[in-house]
Amino acid sequence: MRSFVEHARSFRARMAADGQSLAPLAHGQSPLALFITCSDSRVIPALITGARPGELFELRTAGGIVPHYNLDRPSGEAATIEFAVEVLCVADIVVCGHSQCAAVAARVRGDDLSQVPAMDGWLTHAAGAPRPAPAPTPPGTGHHGTAPRDPAAHTPATAHDTTQDTAQDGAQDGAPDSAVYAGTSADRHLTAAIHAHVLAQLDRLRHYPCISTRLDQGRIGLHGWFYEVHTGTVLAHRPADGTFLPL
Repeated sequence: MRSFVEHARSFRARMAADGQSLAPLAHGQSPLALFITCSDSRVIPALITGARPGELFELRTAGGIVPHYNLDRPSGEAATIEFAVEVLCVADIVVCGHSQCAAVAARVRGDDLSQVPAMDGWLTHAAGAPRPAPAPTPPGTGHHGTAPRDPAAHTPATAHDTTQDTAQDGAQDGAPDSAVYAGTSADRHLTAAIHAHVLAQLDRLRHYPCISTRLDQGRIGLHGWFYEVHTGTVLAHRPADGTFLPL
């Protein structure tokens, strides 16, 4: 903790030295986007996106799970999403999965979670019952393979889902292929499952009334990302063909 305390103690002075004033934040916040991701310590949204204070509203949960919208069973996660959309009026929502996600891995392997009953309950009731991961994509199949198509999660591209444009930009820029499929078959299997998991969370978001209304009005964008913790590469979902391509 010592290094954290020392860093916190000097934070104000360092911000001032960099010419960054936090004073405007006293008047409120107007974040540009809601960023939903896992609690994993290797995933740092502000570092990945370059967001400055006040620009990114974050929701972090085990597995980056978005609970089903259910007023009979309110949750802090649903409240956070609703607040970001209805009150802060974010223009975009990013759901960002990541490589080697332990929560998704536990689901697809059917791990015994009896020693962590709260986690077991969260994955069972919030994420749904464990299910096998889709078949792994062989190395060298296009750009990182095709994300498994889950009928409940896959939605065709619309004018409000802008991930196709950002992913295509990365492909046209000649972004190098990721090393994500360079591991074992089990690694590729898990990566495919995480891709599907991201799409499932996006689908749940579409069923939140505040988001559904704004999608119909073209006032909000949904984006599916995948972050590789070992390379720093960010892939974006391309709704047109289900692939995840480098930004």
